Amino acid sequence: MTRSVNDRRLEPSRAQRKAELVATIEQQRIDILVAADRWQHASASLDAGWQRLKRYRGVIYLAGGALLVGGARKPSSLIRVVKRLAAGGLLLNRALRLLQQVR
Repeated sequence: MTRSVNDRRLEPSRAQRKAELVATIEQQRIDILVAADRWQHASASLDAGWQRLKRYRGVIYLAGGALLVGGARKPSSLIRVVKRLAAGGLLLNRALRLLQQVR
């Protein structure tokens, strides 16, 4: 297939296509940077909570091990302790929310 001279004139040159592709890539890079920034801001509270948990990792492992040993000996006492911990956590969460509303 031979192309006519008019068809070749209508096609963009190689340099023009390259410039368009480079511009598209630049825009995609900007979009990725903006999305990454939004994602980082959205997950900041989760990251802070995770870092807080990591700080007390040893204590959490020790408490978990103690609960497992105690739970293996007396499962009913483990269930009671878990219920009390859950109730205490919910009470603490509600108290913190109430304090935030009062302020």
